[in-house]
This record gives sequence, C-alpha cells and structure tokens, in this order.
Amino acid sequence: MTQRLVLHEDPCSGNCHKIVLTAALLGLPLERVRYDITKGETRTPEFLATVNANGRIPVLQVGDRFLPESNAACWYLADGTALIPADRFARADMLRWMFFEQYNHEPNVATLRYWLHILGEGNLSETQRGQLAAKRAAGDAALALMDEHLATRDWFVGDGPTLADIVLYPYTSASGQGGFALAAYPAICRWLDRLGALPGFVAMV
Repeated sequence: MTQRLVLHEDPCSGNCHKIVLTAALLGLPLERVRYDITKGETRTPEFLATVNANGRIPVLQVGDRFLPESNAACWYLADGTALIPADRFARADMLRWMFFEQYNHEPNVATLRYWLHILGEGNLSETQRGQLAAKRAAGDAALALMDEHLATRDWFVGDGPTLADIVLYPYTSASGQGGFALAAYPAICRWLDRLGALPGFVAMV
C-alpha cells in the first residue's frame, strides 16, 4: 500500500487493537492518533466533522479518506493477503465469525470489560448493574461456543490465521478484565498462545 495509513484510536480499545494487529502481522506502517473515549474526545465538533460523524473509533484513515468500523478496516488492510481465504466458502465462513464477534461476543465480553475494568463497577448506572448477569451469561456462552469450535482445530477457519482469528483475539485475550475465567476454556487458551506466537504480533495495552 502506498497511501498513508493513520489509525484514529483509543489504545485501550480492543476494536482498535484489531486494526493494529492486522497491520502488524502484514508488516504495514500505521500511524496512530490517540483519543480518550472516557473524556468524550470522539464527540467534539471537530472530530464529528472531520473523522467520523458517528462519534466513534476506531477509524482508519487512508490518505484523505476515512473508514469507520473495525472489521471493515481490517478487511481493507488484509484484502489480497493470506489473512482472507481464497476459497469462496472459507471466505464466507470467516465473515460468519467476524459477524459473530460483533453480534454475540463484543456486546457482552467487551462491554463487561469496559464497565468493570475501565469505568469501574462503582460508576455504573442502575440499568448497567441490572444487565451484568445477563451479559456475563451471554459472554460465557460465546466463549463456550468458541472453545468447542477450537477443540478440534488450530484456527477458526482453515489451516492458518485469518481475520476471524484477529478480530476475536483482542477482547477474548482481555476477557479476564471483565471477570470471565479464561482457564475454563482450554482450547481458547491454546489458540491465544498460537496467535501470540505469530511473527509481528503486538499485544494490546
């Protein structure tokens, strides 16, 4: 890629780390501009007007164009590489896990990590407190499904790492910060170790 790549991010965000990790595994240079989401830095008029009108990060800047949504940014970086399978069915299966990450995994595993580790339980609203048990049950269900899938294979799709593995990695690796017991999922633990041993791997803050 010849265009300048800039990631607008909060380093504590697993969604941002997906893009950092994708770029690192592919050896792509990535500039990083940091924001603190707890201070509302992605809700300023300047950010909304110039980076993302939705007021959210990550946003991947490609030259003078801006691409919000973490999984879309990962796809952009990995398009044409081994991180996206050439086989049509495998490619769709990879997307299946990427959709699972955003619909089943992130809203529960990542949300509890944010609420408990970053905000702090004492700062939660009554509504958030009332959702803790349901989100923990749903998060454990997502992790159990992943563990069962990985019990008989090294990677989520095919014989090597794909974007499915990359997008599921950050919040799974940090799930203990949300109170999830990773030791209960041995196949996930082995998978985390495999991904962490890939050349170019970078850990989340």
